[in-house]
Amino acid sequence: MLADGLVEVSDDPAVLDSGGWWAVVITFEGGVRLYRFERQRTAPLPAPAAGVWKGPGRAVWVSSLDRGRYVAGVREIRRRIRDGEVYQVNLCRVMSAPIGPDADPWALAGRLAVGNPAPYAAVIDVPTGPLGPGTRLVSASPELFLARRGDLVTSAPIKGTARDEAGLLPKDRAENVMIVDLVRNDLQRVCAPGSVEVTSLLALEQHPGLVHLVSTVQGRLAGAGWAGLLAATSPPGSVSGAPKSSALRAIAELEPVPRGPYCGAVGWVDADRGEGVLAVGIRTFWWADGRLLFGTGAGITWGSDPVVEWGETRLKARRLIALASGQDGQVGYEPDREQEASGWQERL
Repeated sequence: MLADGLVEVSDDPAVLDSGGWWAVVITFEGGVRLYRFERQRTAPLPAPAAGVWKGPGRAVWVSSLDRGRYVAGVREIRRRIRDGEVYQVNLCRVMSAPIGPDADPWALAGRLAVGNPAPYAAVIDVPTGPLGPGTRLVSASPELFLARRGDLVTSAPIKGTARDEAGLLPKDRAENVMIVDLVRNDLQRVCAPGSVEVTSLLALEQHPGLVHLVSTVQGRLAGAGWAGLLAATSPPGSVSGAPKSSALRAIAELEPVPRGPYCGAVGWVDADRGEGVLAVGIRTFWWADGRLLFGTGAGITWGSDPVVEWGETRLKARRLIALASGQDGQVGYEPDREQEASGWQERL
């Protein structure tokens, strides 16, 4: 779907029920950017051409958490689980590299469409202008946060990641079930009693370079609009933790930089038709202050091995960072060379 003719910018989710077609970006921290367009049409992404994407070199990426601090964070979460403060926390880090003004997000999207196709791929490229602040973002998200058709709402959380099915652990399945329960509880806040059900549990999905366990939860809204639905479910449970309030407190204390649109929501809403699809903003690149950013993380439970969880963050990032760095696959990006940028939190 391509949209043009920007006519309105808003930060109020209530407008999503007022009419029009909207592109949606919601940060993990709750910031809302809504863009209403006059026209939409179905069209393919432009085919990638050699030399068009002007991405950063592979050696200039830095991470908000290096290996040592990430491993220490996992150990701290396990301590909190042992002490009964929380059951699961998604611990993330944000990677960053300088990006030039001629780096075209559509060119990056074309590369990702070939090298890492995703069911919820998206490009939002809105310049700052008289209507308000803009957004530049390219997503290859595999995860459905919310789909709505009339009063039927669906969420499909991902929990459990490995290179192949044989690499999935009992911890992955237990974590998925835990988050499914959280998503059910979130939806029950705005859905008709008895209407929330798990329609698929622990389904195996193949994605480029890895596999995921995915479950599906559906319910019938009981009069709630988009504002109420988002208030009940944000941020997505699969990228926060359980209980959500305790997990968010741990995230705020252990992650040194905001996640921004990473782990938030990216998608569209057609208010005239009562439909919309929002993906979880994972496998997502965005532009900020002359830098290209990308987040990666892992769900931490009592059964987590800190070094293995660090490896999962590398697995999720490897292919995407390689493509953004001008490589055509998984070769070329060397996660062991990642450095934590001194003072990067202040620059962000």
